[in-house]
Amino acid sequence: MIATESATAADVVRGDLAQMAAALRPELDLLAGKRLLVTGGAGFLGYYLVQLPLYHNEHGTPDRRIHVEVWDNYRRGVPAWLEVLQDRLTLRRHDVTEALPETMPRFDYVVHAAGIASPPFYRRYPLETIDANVGGLRALLDWAGRRADSGDPIDGLLYFSTSEIYGNPTPDAIPTPETYRGLVSCTGPRACYDESKRMGETLCVTFADRYGVPVRTARPFNNYGPGLKISDRRVLPDFARDVLAGRDIELLSDGAPTRTFCYVADAVVGYFKILTVGRSGEAYNIGVETPEISMADFADRVAETGRELFGYAGRVRRGTAQEAEYLTDNPMRRCPDISKARRELRYEPEVTLEDGLRRSLLWYAGNPVAEDA
Repeated sequence: MIATESATAADVVRGDLAQMAAALRPELDLLAGKRLLVTGGAGFLGYYLVQLPLYHNEHGTPDRRIHVEVWDNYRRGVPAWLEVLQDRLTLRRHDVTEALPETMPRFDYVVHAAGIASPPFYRRYPLETIDANVGGLRALLDWAGRRADSGDPIDGLLYFSTSEIYGNPTPDAIPTPETYRGLVSCTGPRACYDESKRMGETLCVTFADRYGVPVRTARPFNNYGPGLKISDRRVLPDFARDVLAGRDIELLSDGAPTRTFCYVADAVVGYFKILTVGRSGEAYNIGVETPEISMADFADRVAETGRELFGYAGRVRRGTAQEAEYLTDNPMRRCPDISKARRELRYEPEVTLEDGLRRSLLWYAGNPVAEDA
């Protein structure tokens, strides 16, 4: 747990990195001495996907370093947190919707985290969302297939899918297992994201079965925490912005839909486990099973955490989204069954919602301004 009396955003990050490294000793040993590519590494999940192997390098022996390369289009520039790490990794400007570089480095592991995941933004850029989730993935899989054909296979490729591939599950499918086939609209305002992620999973299974590519899939469930920019327009950044501004938290729904929320440090532990020891062609839910709470309850908990940390005096009030399709196809419940990850990966989340919210708000207090996602 992070002490909160005088904790800073930097304290939160240091504590998270130490916790993740302790939980991933065997998996980080598998990555040691290897070359790791993280696409979309300047984004939310890239924040810890990139910093964790560098933390390992800092605390390990020089001959066991993980060589990290980050690809991103850096459309709004290299973020400050990544810029200060430039002497410890390789940064390359590359948009995954374009052809791979002609001179492709020899990577051992690949994490494909590039894409648009915030609903307001993927609704604004539907074709770009599809291109990253399908075309960008296909290019990496083709490259990995060629490596396998040449007798020099990669060790692992991680594809980020989403819990949104399940759509709005029926009550008997809550908690939702990986075997649930989904109840998803292929034409609604979320379809560009949901369906392209489903197609991406089809590509992964095909390349694993037909071409022996060691590709594994993560299905994240409502990750939150450091790295999720305050400008992202997902629910916690919006609430945090209200808290730090000292104004009422605006809830843009009736607050009835329920979710479980997984702190990003716990999630990233799961992702590295999938990458290194997950089974090829398999998908794994990564999240927490409890507590499943309403969005109204979540807003209240954020407000209470703000009061504890900063003396926040606002309240939660109902508002109306300016975007007409803001709630269209919004799932009523989202709760994962993580028994497969527990059994096969020894994955066990540690951070409570209360502690995760404290860490998150402290991080936002140190990172109160960000360019649009």
